[in-house]
Amino acid sequence: MTITRRAFGACALTAIAATLAACGSNSMSESDSTGAAGSGDSTGLTLLIGSSGDAETAAYTSAVEAFTAETGVAVELQLATDLQQELAQGFAANAPADVFYLAPDYLAAYAGNGSLYAYGDQLSNVDDFHPALVSSLTFDGVLYGAPKDFSTLALFINTALWQDAGLTEADYPTDWASLESVAGKLAAGGAAPLTCSPEYARIGAFMAQAGGGLTDADGTKATANSAESVAGLAEVNKLLESGALVFSSELGAGWGGEAFGSGLAVMAIEGNWLTGSLSADYPDVEYVVVELPAGPAGRGTMQFTNGYGIAAASKHQDDAVRLVEFLTSTEQQLAFARAFGVMPSVASARDQWESENPAMTAFIAGADYAISVPTAAGAADVVSDFNSQIATLPGADPQTILDSVQANLEAVIS
Repeated sequence: MTITRRAFGACALTAIAATLAACGSNSMSESDSTGAAGSGDSTGLTLLIGSSGDAETAAYTSAVEAFTAETGVAVELQLATDLQQELAQGFAANAPADVFYLAPDYLAAYAGNGSLYAYGDQLSNVDDFHPALVSSLTFDGVLYGAPKDFSTLALFINTALWQDAGLTEADYPTDWASLESVAGKLAAGGAAPLTCSPEYARIGAFMAQAGGGLTDADGTKATANSAESVAGLAEVNKLLESGALVFSSELGAGWGGEAFGSGLAVMAIEGNWLTGSLSADYPDVEYVVVELPAGPAGRGTMQFTNGYGIAAASKHQDDAVRLVEFLTSTEQQLAFARAFGVMPSVASARDQWESENPAMTAFIAGADYAISVPTAAGAADVVSDFNSQIATLPGADPQTILDSVQANLEAVIS
C-alpha cells in the first residue's frame, strides 16, 4: 500500500473562473507512481482523507491494508494537506480520488454539478446508519455518501466548581427550569454559570429542545421563524440577559471549550472533541458530561458528521463501494473509535461503544434526537449571517432575527 501526502503551492486563476490547477505533490513513498493528483491507476483505488493526526493516519493505514488482504484490491491512501482545495483541484482536472472524505457543507455543490456518484442505494448496511446522519448526506432525496462517524453536543460540568457552589449530582440540570435554577446558584462563584460559542451550531440545541430548528428534518422546508424556533432562541436570550449564559467571546476565549478548560465557566455546551482537548491542554480539570437539558419538546442537540464520497469519474466504482462498506462495518467503526476517539455512525456498534466509553454516553444518546446544520447550497451563507445576529444577543428581538433568517433560507431552499 502506498501512502501519499498531498501538498499544493500557489495556483493560478483563469480569467473566466477560479479553477484550481495541479501544482505539484510531495510523495512519502518511493513506490508512488500515480502521477496525476488524486487519480488512481488501473489496478487499485485511491482514498483521500483529511487526517487529524498520527493516530487517524495509522488507523486508516491498518484498515486499508486489511481491506486489501481480504479483497485483493490495492488502495493508495492519500493524506490531504488542504482537503477541500485538493478535492476541488481533482474534480477540475477530472482526476479526483476514487473515495474521499465528504463534508455535508459541500454535498449540494458537488452533487449538483455531477461530481459525486450516488451509491447510497447499493450499501448493504444503509439501514444501520443513524437516520439524522443519513439526512445530512442526502441531496434531492438521494443518499450520496455513507456517514463515517459523528459528534453531538452535551453539557460539560466542572465538578470542583459545582461542589464549591454546594451542588451535587442531584442538581445536574435536566430541563430549562433546573438549568436556570442552578445558574442562579453558580453566579456567585465568580465563573460564568454556562458558556458556548455564539453560533447556531451551539445555540441551535435550544431551538431543537423547543421543537424547532432552521429547517425540517429532511432540509426541504425553512422553519427558522416557527413558534418553536422562536421559543428556543428566546430561551437563549433569557439566559444571556440573566447572566446564566455568557458567550465564550465575552469571556475572552476563542471557543466554549477554552472557556471551560480555563475555569471561566462552570458548564459548557460542547461536543465530544472537547474531551481530547481537556486531556491534552487542561489535564487537571475534573468534569462530567451529561445530556443537555430538555425543553418544551424534550431533548435536543446538534449533530455533526462527515461521509465517504465516491467520484462520479471513478473507474473503480464497484470496488469503491466495497471499500466504503468495509470502512463503515461495525468492527471497523469500533476500531476507528478506539484509535482516535470518534463515535460510530452505525447503530450496531452503539452498545459496544457505550460499554467501552461509559463516561461518554451522553453524546451517543444525542443520536436519537439531534438536528443538523442545513446543508442546502447557499445555506452556509445564511447560517453565517445568523451567527452574526446571534452575537448581538441579548437585546435583540428573537422574532425579528428569525424572520430575516427565514426569508434568507426560503430563497436558498426554493
